[in-house]
Amino acid sequence: DITLTIDGKDTYEEVKTAGRYRECKRTQGVSTTDLVGRMLLMTKAHHSNIDEDLDYRKHTDNFGKGPKGHSPWTGVSQFLQTSQKIIQFASGKEPQPGDTIIYVAGAFDLFHIGHVDFLEKVHQLAERPYIIAGLHFDQEVNRYKGKNYPIMNIHERTLSVLACRYVSEVVIGAPYAVTADLLDHFKVTLVCHGMTEVVPDKDGSDPYEEPKRRGIFQLVDSGSNLTTDLIVQRIIKNRLEFEARNQKKEAKELAVLEAMKRLEEEKH
Repeated sequence: DITLTIDGKDTYEEVKTAGRYRECKRTQGVSTTDLVGRMLLMTKAHHSNIDEDLDYRKHTDNFGKGPKGHSPWTGVSQFLQTSQKIIQFASGKEPQPGDTIIYVAGAFDLFHIGHVDFLEKVHQLAERPYIIAGLHFDQEVNRYKGKNYPIMNIHERTLSVLACRYVSEVVIGAPYAVTADLLDHFKVTLVCHGMTEVVPDKDGSDPYEEPKRRGIFQLVDSGSNLTTDLIVQRIIKNRLEFEARNQKKEAKELAVLEAMKRLEEEKH
């Protein structure tokens, strides 16, 4: 995103002049504005197999829109998952002999510092950890979390978790119950879960029954009390502030576009 000072200068000007600036390309279609809109609107239209809700699209569009129209940076665009994108984020590492294969599962929604702290603690449990994260499908997450969760769909959550240095592999759409098949297939040594509540499976059974029976289940305290719920509550509380911030940001970006256009015209 373009960031400017009050007088319209590039915030990174000094760093660029010193030759110490590096830019990372943003992931097309993943937008903070869109995520905030999903939290506030409480619809499920963003889930991966639900038809696009036009009202939802219109609302999220307006949410990031200033009075003078759209900026290409703040506006909402659709995220399209590709195999190439997954490859860019994946570690590409395979488990080696002597690695401790640790399995963790969950929604990992709005991937935040609480998740990172948990994964770091899990990583510290072994000398050579190989962490596999099982991500539940949107409908499964919605079953046990309710409301309009997950805020991020399965494709967006996959990239977020893959980008974490502690995670070696992701199971996209992992079964809610950690089965014997899953444990044997990945040769899992240890199964970990954080201090959050474990909701029973559809049939009322404990999803961690099998790893507990094998004596390989461990609770891990991340030491963080941040949850996805807490983030959503904060966003809702600060709704008006966010809307004003987005409109201001959009107006600034449109002004930059205008200035760039003028410069181009003057050149010709």
